[in-house]
Amino acid sequence: MDLFENDSTENLNLLHQDGIVNYYGPMMPPTKAVDFMQILMEEIDWQPDEVVIFGKKHITKRKVGWYGDKPFCYRYSNSKKVALPWSEALISLKKMVEERCGETFNSCLLNLYHNGAEGMGWHADDERELQKHGAIASISFGAERKFTFKHKQTKETKSIVLENGSLLVMKGTTQDHWLHTLPKALKITTPRINLTFRSFGGL
Repeated sequence: MDLFENDSTENLNLLHQDGIVNYYGPMMPPTKAVDFMQILMEEIDWQPDEVVIFGKKHITKRKVGWYGDKPFCYRYSNSKKVALPWSEALISLKKMVEERCGETFNSCLLNLYHNGAEGMGWHADDERELQKHGAIASISFGAERKFTFKHKQTKETKSIVLENGSLLVMKGTTQDHWLHTLPKALKITTPRINLTFRSFGGL
């Protein structure tokens, strides 16, 4: 497993084949990142996530929010969510991300991890409702957590630690060839919020 250094490598592809991942590092001062996290904790309509595995429904401790330009109906892990209207904070962050990475987004899926005991298993963001090979921009607030990619064929892994207020963008054929995960980290006792800006239904 290779661990990337957390300098601003926005022009460097962190995957050497079959996809493009750019890490921009922190997009704002730490104090501003703390302010945004507090606003999101209070204003987002956080709901427990539902995941159906082998026909059995599981309610996650991790909570989610789904927002967009329209009431998009998003289906993943055999569950369904309807997008809520953008909040002022989300509009501000969306504009910031679009200006930085040069992409355009119409929706955002948010995840709230209360501590390191909550994570996300291996998956690809390849649902048919999403724009094919569209960029996905991920902002992290709060606890620093390791984020890992695994090639679907070779099983090679690549990892990076996502900093508070940082931006990571996945694009091209990344979702076709790589899985990604947020591993559990039991020593971490503080929360993390992750926003993934997406292009739903094409643009």
